[in-house]
Amino acid sequence: MQVLEMVGDRSSNISADELVSFLKKNLQYQQARLGVLQQAIVNRAAAVRGIEVDSQEIQAEADRQRREYHLERAADTFAWLSDQQITPEEWEAGIRDRLLTQKLMEHLFGSEVESYFAQNRPDFDQVVLYQIIVPYEQLATELFYQIEESEISFFEAAHLYDIDPNRRQYCGYEGKLYRWSLKPEIAAIVFAADPGQIIPPVRTEQGFHLL
Repeated sequence: MQVLEMVGDRSSNISADELVSFLKKNLQYQQARLGVLQQAIVNRAAAVRGIEVDSQEIQAEADRQRREYHLERAADTFAWLSDQQITPEEWEAGIRDRLLTQKLMEHLFGSEVESYFAQNRPDFDQVVLYQIIVPYEQLATELFYQIEESEISFFEAAHLYDIDPNRRQYCGYEGKLYRWSLKPEIAAIVFAADPGQIIPPVRTEQGFHLL
C-alpha cells in the first residue's frame, strides 16, 4: 500500500510500514489500533440492533460541515478534501462512522445521558469560536483596534498574523467548542461575551489572544 503525500510542488511515497513505524515511535499506534477495533465493534453492534445511517443523514452532516468550514462552492470542498488528502468517498465514510457511533450510543445510553446532562448542564455549553494568537501585546492591541475600526476584518487578520499555520488557513476558526475544552480563564471571558463581539487581548502562555 502506498500513500501519496504532497509537499509543496513535490510528492513522495510513504509506505504503510513507514506510517506504522511513525505511529509507534510517537506512541500513537495503540490509540490508532484501538480506534479501528472500536469502529469494528460499533459496526457489529449496530448491525445486530438494526441501526443504520442513510444517505440523507450523511448529506445533512456533510452540508453542516461545509457550512462550518465555509466551503460555499463545490470547488472549495474539493480543494479542502485535497488538502486533507482524502477522497469524497472517504469523507462520507468517516461521516457515516461517526453518525453510526452516535446513534448506537443514543440507543444504548440515551436515558443515562439525559440524566447526566441535567446534572452537569453548564459543562455542555458550546460556543462557535474564532481566535487569533500573536506573540506580542502591542501587535494584539493594534489588531484589536484595527478590527474595531473596520480597517481590517478579523478573518483577514487571523490569516495574516496568527502564529499557527493551520488556524491561519481557516482564518481563525477553531470550531464549536465545549466550555470544558477551553482554559478556565478563556472560558470565563468567552461565555460572558455577546455573540459576534471581539474580545480585547487576553494573555496566556501561548501568547496574546483575540477572541
